[in-house]
Amino acid sequence: MTHDRAGRPAQPGDLVDLSHLVTAYYTVTPDPGVASQAVAFGTSGHRGSSLDAAFNEAHVLAMTQAICDYRAGQGVAGPVFVGRDTHALSEPAWVTAIEVLAGNDVPFCIDASDRYTPTPAVSHAILAHNRAVAGDGRRRGDGIVITPSHNPPADGGFKYNPPHGGPADSDATTWIAHRANQILAAGVEGAGARESGAGVRRLPLAEALGRATRHDYMSAYVVDLPNAVDLDAVRAAGIVIGADPLGGASVDYWGAIAETHRLDIRVVNPLVDATWRFMTLDHDGAIRMDCSSPFAMASLIDRMTAMAAGESGGYTIATGNDADADRHGIVTPDGLMNPNHFLAVSIDYLVRHRESWSTGAAVGKTLVSSSMIDRVVQALGRRLIETPVGFKWFVPGLLDGSVCFGGEESAGASFVRRDSTVWTTDKDGPLLCLLAAEITAVTGQTPSERYADLTVRHGEPAYARTDAPATRQDKARLAALSSEAVTATELAGEPIRAVLTRAPGNGAPIGGLKVVSDSAWFAARPSGTEDLYKIYAESFNGPDHLVDVQTAARELVSAALA
Repeated sequence: MTHDRAGRPAQPGDLVDLSHLVTAYYTVTPDPGVASQAVAFGTSGHRGSSLDAAFNEAHVLAMTQAICDYRAGQGVAGPVFVGRDTHALSEPAWVTAIEVLAGNDVPFCIDASDRYTPTPAVSHAILAHNRAVAGDGRRRGDGIVITPSHNPPADGGFKYNPPHGGPADSDATTWIAHRANQILAAGVEGAGARESGAGVRRLPLAEALGRATRHDYMSAYVVDLPNAVDLDAVRAAGIVIGADPLGGASVDYWGAIAETHRLDIRVVNPLVDATWRFMTLDHDGAIRMDCSSPFAMASLIDRMTAMAAGESGGYTIATGNDADADRHGIVTPDGLMNPNHFLAVSIDYLVRHRESWSTGAAVGKTLVSSSMIDRVVQALGRRLIETPVGFKWFVPGLLDGSVCFGGEESAGASFVRRDSTVWTTDKDGPLLCLLAAEITAVTGQTPSERYADLTVRHGEPAYARTDAPATRQDKARLAALSSEAVTATELAGEPIRAVLTRAPGNGAPIGGLKVVSDSAWFAARPSGTEDLYKIYAESFNGPDHLVDVQTAARELVSAALA
C-alpha cells in the first residue's frame, strides 16, 4: 500500500537526528551473536543503522581489518582506493577505515579535495591503476566504498571492490564477513582481542592522513568520459541536461563534466544535506534516494513536466543519481522512464551504433529484468547472458570484453568503452545518464520515444514487483528450492515452459525460483532484510494478465514451500 504522503516533500518529523545518529555510531556496541547486529554482506555490501546496532564503529573496525587480512592472503599489496558518499555515517566510517588501513601499513588513496567519491569513480580508478601495473600482481590495487547506496539517511554501508574493480563475489564477502564477526566476538580492542590475535591495528587520524595518497578521482573519471560516450554529439545537438544528484556523491561531478566538455548541464539541486530534507517521500513514506522511484523523483518529474508545457529554460532531458551515483534515473517530457525500458533502449542503441564493439560480445541482464531485453537482443542477433541478481556476475565479462553491456532492473548498468575495452566493472549512473543524452542527440528521439518504437516491434509488457509475507524458515526454504518442487503445469492459463532455480546464463543458483511461459514469467526471491519474499512478474498479454500471473505466483510458491 502506498503511503498517503508518498511523492510529497519531507517534513521535520521525517528527518533523522544527525547528532543522535553519529553519537550512536561511536557509543553503541553491537552483539555479533544477534543476527541483525552481525556483519553480513548482501548483494551491495554490509548496510544498517547505528541506531539499530547494525552499522557502528566496531563494525567498520572489524570489516576494514578483515579486508586487510583478506588482501594480504590474496597477495594484493597495492593501494586501496577509498571513496565515500554523502550519508551522515559515511564520513565517520571513512575516518575509521583509513585509521585501520594505516595501522596495517596498507597504502591507500583518498579524494584529493576531501570530497565525495561516486562508486563508478572508484571502480574506474582501480582499473586504471591496475592497467598501469600490469604484470606485477602484488602492486594491484582494490577499493572500499562507504555507502548504503539509495538507503534512507539513518543508514550506513560498506562495500569492498577487489582488483577487478567491481563488487566482490560471495567467496570474498563470506570470508571477510566471517573474519569480521570473529573480530567482533573477540572485541575489537581489549584483552580478549589481544589474546585471540583478532585485534584491530589502528593509528590516530592525524597520522593516518599523513600516510594517505591524494588521488584526483573526479578529473580522471571526467576527462576519460568521451572514450565511453559521444559527448561531441551531445554538444553539437545542443542537448540541455537537468542533472539532479539527489544530494549524493555526483554533486561535484556534473559541474565538472559540463565545464570540461562544454556541455549545457544544469545542476538542478547542488545541496548536500545528510537529512535529505529536500527529498520527496518514497512509496512507503521513507526518505530514500532512489532515482528509479517516481515518488522519490517527484520534484524533478514535476519540473520537467512544467518545462514541457512551455515554461522557459526547459531541459531536453533530466537525470537523477542515487547517493553513491551507481544508479540512474531518466526523465523525458513523457515522465520518468521505467528502468527496464531504458535498459532495453540502451542495448538497442549501443549495439546498433558502436561499430567497433566486438560482434561476439554478449549482453548481460539479471533474471528479474524485463523480457523485452531478450526480444531486443534476439533481434540484434546477439547472445544474451541471464544471471542471478547482483552486478558482480557481469564483472568477468566486462573485464575481458566478452560482455559489452550489463544491466539490472534496479537501474544499475555499465558498458564497455567505444573501442570495446573495459570502462567500469561496477554500476555507473552518470555514464547511463549521459548515454540518454547521446541517444537523444544522435537519433533525434528521446529514450521514451525510442522505447515506444520497441513496443511496436516486440510487444508491450506489463511488469511489476510486489512483496508477500514469509517467515525466516519460509525464506530459507525458498532460497533452497529445487525445480522439482513446482508441480504445476500452467502459469495463468499458459503452459509452463521452464522452472529455473539456476540462472541460464551461468548456472549459478538464483536463491529462489523463476517460472516461465510463452508470454509471461515470475521470479520469487527472499528478502535479505525483511520477513517477506519479492515477486517480480511480467506479461506481454497486458495488465490484467499480469495480475493473474502475480496471483498464480503466490499460489505456486506457497505450494512449493508446503
